[in-house]
Amino acid sequence: MAVLPATMRAVDPVTPCAAGALLVVERPVPVAGPGEVLIRVAAAGVNRPDVLQRMGQYPMPPGAPSILGLEVAGEIVALGSGIEPDLIGQPVCALLGGGGYAEYVAVAAGQCLPVPAALTMVEAAAIPETLFTVWTNLFERAYAVEGDTVLVHGGTSGIGTMAIALGTIFNLTVIVTAGSDEKCAAALALGAAHAINYRTDDFVARVRDITGGRGVQAVLDMVGGDYVPRNLQCLADDGRHVSIAVQGGLMATIPIFEVMRRRLTLTGSTLRPRDTSFKSMVADELARIVWPHVSAGRLKPVIDTTFPLAQAGAAHARMEGGDHVGKIVLTLD
Repeated sequence: MAVLPATMRAVDPVTPCAAGALLVVERPVPVAGPGEVLIRVAAAGVNRPDVLQRMGQYPMPPGAPSILGLEVAGEIVALGSGIEPDLIGQPVCALLGGGGYAEYVAVAAGQCLPVPAALTMVEAAAIPETLFTVWTNLFERAYAVEGDTVLVHGGTSGIGTMAIALGTIFNLTVIVTAGSDEKCAAALALGAAHAINYRTDDFVARVRDITGGRGVQAVLDMVGGDYVPRNLQCLADDGRHVSIAVQGGLMATIPIFEVMRRRLTLTGSTLRPRDTSFKSMVADELARIVWPHVSAGRLKPVIDTTFPLAQAGAAHARMEGGDHVGKIVLTLD
């Protein structure tokens, strides 16, 4: 194993704080525990939960590091007990409970996936959070299958662009919403079948027109609030509505009799608090079903911009501004 330093650079803010308050500080290098690996980080994805945590609006799960960051790519440099020694030196990407904005991070080995030659480290770092989220919610909770039509809000976000990419591979018809004609054009260029500007069009009416009045089989919603009853109007009979965020509000009023009459399913999930066994199970599914497409170069994340670790504040400002298309990634030397 490599000789490791005692300390590392990291972004570990006192929250709540503004984006400009994100500074690089010195923290102890973590130690890989039983069943864990230590990764020397090459790149770390930036996600909406990072911004919410920084703003004091996303409590960390018990035991999660206060250092920001839910996904990384890098090289395994140390092992905890119970891990096969041939993993040393392997390039991997990983889903984390936190700690990614740093030079080193410890994570359960089961939450890692190998980085194939088809991916750069920046691309690999931009995959885990959105891939795990879209897979577990659109394909497992919403049971999307070949031939289904699905509605995805936030079509040019990291989640939206991953949903488009997976929909293309698994033969879904993906309808997205976005906040400008430019973003709609970007979503169409990425493979969305239809893109609706929610600022100028009624997405419920447009979905009805697109589907010939039948509706969609599933809705992947990150808005919440008053979008939920509107989403239900977009669903076909026996349709599934999956909530993954509540950017537009925590509460919704829905027509219960319509849910009953049309046999609709409302569900949702949050990924970060799930335990290691669940995340490892999902990683195993992805390794078998999705990773062959990654290795062949058929599935890549859309990269909006990269920033060095010292400019994490600028990366958060970019996300808060809402102009990005795809993923924002931090790079480390």
